Parts: sequence; C-alpha cells; structure tokens
Amino acid sequence: MTEHCDILIVGGGINGAGIARDAAGRGYSVVLAEMSDLASGTSSASTKLIHGGLRYLEHYEFRLVREALIEREILWKIAPHIIRPLRFVLPHHRGLRPAWLLRLGLFLYDHIGGRKLLPPTRSVDLRQDPAGIPLKETFVKGFEYSDAWVQDARLVVLNARDAANKGARILTRMRVDALERRDGFFEARLTDTETQTSRRVCARMVVNAAGPWVDTVIGLAAGAQQSNVRLVQGSHIVVRRLYEHERCYIFQNADGRIIFAIPYEENFTLIGTTDHDYRDDPAKVAITEAETDYLLLAAGEYFKTPLSRDDLVWAYSGVRPLYDDGAGQAQPIAQGLFSHEVDYLMDFEWAKTADDILWRRSKLGLHLSVDEGTALTAYIASRTELTSVQATQLQAS
Repeated sequence: MTEHCDILIVGGGINGAGIARDAAGRGYSVVLAEMSDLASGTSSASTKLIHGGLRYLEHYEFRLVREALIEREILWKIAPHIIRPLRFVLPHHRGLRPAWLLRLGLFLYDHIGGRKLLPPTRSVDLRQDPAGIPLKETFVKGFEYSDAWVQDARLVVLNARDAANKGARILTRMRVDALERRDGFFEARLTDTETQTSRRVCARMVVNAAGPWVDTVIGLAAGAQQSNVRLVQGSHIVVRRLYEHERCYIFQNADGRIIFAIPYEENFTLIGTTDHDYRDDPAKVAITEAETDYLLLAAGEYFKTPLSRDDLVWAYSGVRPLYDDGAGQAQPIAQGLFSHEVDYLMDFEWAKTADDILWRRSKLGLHLSVDEGTALTAYIASRTELTSVQATQLQAS
C-alpha cells in the first residue's frame, strides 16, 4: 500500500520538525520520516543556545546576525517554558581582541536585531562583581550581554507535536532506503528499523532535512555518491558546577576560537564547543582525547580552579553539515596543521601518508597526540578516496 502526501520530509531534527509544522499549518499533507528518534543527531548535541552569533560580526555577517537576533526574541515569546534569557560575561583578555573592538561588537549586537525585552550590554568590574570570583585575578575587566538558553531536544519534539496536531504524520525509527523520481512524483521506500517492515510514500515534493546524512539522501535520488557538504564535529564536556552564580562565560582563546561555560542542570557546568572537520560515519561521532584536553585547558586558562579529567561527568559530540563551496575550512586537523596545508603537501609535494607529513615534510610528530595523528591519517585516507572517485567520474565522462 502506498501513502500519498504533498511533502515528504526526511529528517526529524529541528529543521525537519520546524518545516513539518510550518507546512502542515499551511494546509499541506506532510509525512516526516526520521530513521532514529527525534533530535537524535545534531539537534540535541548543541550548546543549547538561541543566539545571534556574536563572533559572526567579525566576518561582517551583519544580515545573518540581525535575522538570528530577531528570531531569538520571537522564539522566546513563543516558547518561554523551554527558552529563558541568559547573561554572558566576556572577560577582557589583553593581547587578544582589544576592548574597543569588543565594545563596538556588543553595541552592534544590542542594536541591529531590534532587541526589546532582553537587557543591554554593560561593563563589568571583575574585581567587584561576583562574576569575577571564579576567575583568575588577572581578569579585572569584562563585558556582559544577553542571549538565551533553550532545551534543544524539547524544541524539536514540540515542533513535531504541533505539526502532528495540524495533521502531519510523524514517523520515527523509519529510514528512507530508496527515493526515485517517477511521473512527476517522488516515490520513497521507508523501512521500520525495529520491525524491518517496509512501506511506500508517494510525494509531490521531498525536503531533505537529514543533517549530516544530507548527501546520503541526495545520493538515493541521484543514484550516485554525493559530496555537497563538509561535516564539522563539535564536542562538549560537562563538569561539576564550577561557580555559584547563574551567569555564563564566553572565553576567547589564543587560537581564535571561543568556548562557553554555562550553568547546566543545576549541579553542573557545560563547556564547549570544539570545531574541526569530520570524515567518518556521523552515527559514530564521539569526543576525542584531544578535544577533551583542549576544552579542559581552554577553560583552565580562565578559572582559578584547575580542571582535570577527574572533573568530567559527561561528554557529547555532534556533527554539523556545512555547504562545501571549497573556499573555507574548519579549524586545524591538528595543532599547527591545517587541512589546506595537507592538501598542498599531497598535491604538490608527493606526500601520501601521515608519516610523510609528520616526520619528513616536518617534525610535527614530536608535538601531536595520538588522536591528532589518527585524525590526520583519516583525513588523508578520505581525501585519497575522494580524489580517486573524482578521477573515475572524469574518465567516465
């Protein structure tokens, strides 16, 4: 038996659930298929923030930040039971971003998004303010601004629940195994991952909201392997609560990244995130030893109390799909080694293995961890495979 609908949505993360809610609310018949649980992937592995992306101002992404800030207050009004305002303290670190640049960025952050309800930015004397108590004494000045916290997985489920209330069919543990264009419609074969039974859905339109698996879904329709996105891993750690007050911290690091430290579930502090390319199965993503060390070290640069692995309570990782236009790359594969440098060594200096790069083209092997060496090996293998596929496609054409 075949089920007919206007729109088949593949993926039950925040994008899929939000689109299902919107489409069902406009009167379309909707089927959403999620191969696991709702929000089981990227959507439950976030930093749990509704924010405009303060750091994007440095890249002149003013429109992006403005739109995100406007949506921040809209979401807060819609779902105040799972979204609440937060205050973030940004300690000034002499030698990194100058104070005047931070003031300018926060002024823009306050005003370009039409902030109406959240309190504005203010300067903080960390020698007098309670926010300075858990920090090292070298931090005497800071800035405080507003953003918002969200129960990310609940936001997904509530969107799906509202979509279902409007008539959408929400199918969890239902994997899309085949997708074919036929007679002006899309025919999809869905498999129940628990019973292994199959059903068919015929849709006028398919929305690919599969997150890190987006290329897999495109490949089903195209009949060939696809490579349209770059996967970026982000990891977080949870430690015992590090301070008494309810404000959060945003820390600048010498490598240009930022991390957050956020009160979490009353008795804990959430610290994250990392940011590096990922080339394995998204279902297997897990925090690495190098990421754990990085987050502990980065937070330890600011907090008085030293952090160690003994403080860890939990950790989680997620994979974000970014459109791969070939222009940008994520953070280094390893300390001091960027992917475009590895690409150059492979393309123009005949490097084929991690040892070629770590011990002959350089002596970085003395400085890298085992996990970083493994990450480099995985990158070389994936790039070699991609190059081989591209060469085969070129010959075939």
